[in-house]
Amino acid sequence: MIYLPVFSAKKMVLLLLISCSNAAFCQTETDSSTAEEETDTTEIAETKNQKPEIFTSGFIDIFNSGQVNASARFLRLNIGEPGKFSVPLSFYSGVSSNNFQSQPGSSDTKGNAQLVIDYINPLSGLINISSDAIIFFKETKKITKPGLTYQIGERLLTGYKTSFISDGEHNSGDEVVTPVNFFNTFGSAGLYFQTGAWERNDNSNNEVGLFWISLRFISCYTSPKQIKKFLPDIETSGIYAGYSFGFGVEINSVVNIKVLYYKYIKQPEIEYYPSIYQFSFNYCLKN
Repeated sequence: MIYLPVFSAKKMVLLLLISCSNAAFCQTETDSSTAEEETDTTEIAETKNQKPEIFTSGFIDIFNSGQVNASARFLRLNIGEPGKFSVPLSFYSGVSSNNFQSQPGSSDTKGNAQLVIDYINPLSGLINISSDAIIFFKETKKITKPGLTYQIGERLLTGYKTSFISDGEHNSGDEVVTPVNFFNTFGSAGLYFQTGAWERNDNSNNEVGLFWISLRFISCYTSPKQIKKFLPDIETSGIYAGYSFGFGVEINSVVNIKVLYYKYIKQPEIEYYPSIYQFSFNYCLKN
């Protein structure tokens, strides 16, 4: 018979325990890494599964000057790191009516009177690409809270150049109106406050929406050379600024309207309305 030394048996037991410990430790690390990978994969999958907001909202604007604008938000997205820092971007299309079309006009600045509204309205323009958000002073689940609102972006506006048909010696008196499209940089910032709003009836399952008010400063800029292409005699710096005060009610299944008042700080050279009132009817489609 062969007898194993006692110290050899102890070594074997010790080696077996170490091996089991290493296996358990490696399995723990593997499980932890697998859990992290599954979490990251789940977050990415959830982000990919989110449907993009395409044509989910829009509005119809009616102004006291008689101008009516309509638009649809083509796309809304965030650029950045999901769940962390990101920049919201919105793409609007068709917000200015009668663009790229000839319309009767006159040789003076009154033929471009629609620009008075387009300059001071942040959502104007044939194409509007902007970043906008509301930053609340305190993060809370309550509906009632104050904050700051801002919007900055670039848009495509339309002016109209009026010329007269000439036979080489003198003008015949017939006007030709040609649309001239130009870029306009704009921005707005101000105070914002919101609270709850809901339909008044006996139904306890009323949808709670928002009532909000805001006060904003608005400014925009276009190169004077661009403006002179359709208004050659105008003297302007290309900067237009004003402020607006407004309020609105947003209850998606009931009503979604807003009323805004605009006022220029300095009278624009084109045409001037002492006060501009805007009534908007919004729509919102949920995916």
